[in-house]
Amino acid sequence: MTDRDPGTTTAPPTLGSCLCGSVRFSIAGGFDGFFLCHCQRCRKDSGSAHASNLFSATARLQWLCGEDRVTRYRLPDTRHSRAFCAICGSALPVWQGNDELLLVPAGSLDDEPGIRPSAHIFVADRAGWDEQLSELPCLMGPPAR
Repeated sequence: MTDRDPGTTTAPPTLGSCLCGSVRFSIAGGFDGFFLCHCQRCRKDSGSAHASNLFSATARLQWLCGEDRVTRYRLPDTRHSRAFCAICGSALPVWQGNDELLLVPAGSLDDEPGIRPSAHIFVADRAGWDEQLSELPCLMGPPAR
């Protein structure tokens, strides 16, 4: 961690964790972008219509506990990689490319990221069932049986 000028203020770190709580982390610094990615790789990673990922070239990731439970997978011959908890499978932050860009799954955060999604990307790869979802009813909990 670096010293800061006495006249500047720094936002507190953003906290996150996996579903089972075995892995916890903090992100110091801001996010450069927040994208909802519809590419086939991200749909496979998330098991959903899209992945909701935050990106930063300057943020610092610190594992607070459970770093030994973080499993990483990089798709051969690509920059695509992911990290997840070896116990519960929850998506976790991972460095992309040659560790120059931090990717943080938005759902892994315990705090609000302080940024809203910027865009849907790779919409040409969008799942066929991911159309006009805003027309569906909104329920406050699980559907009645």
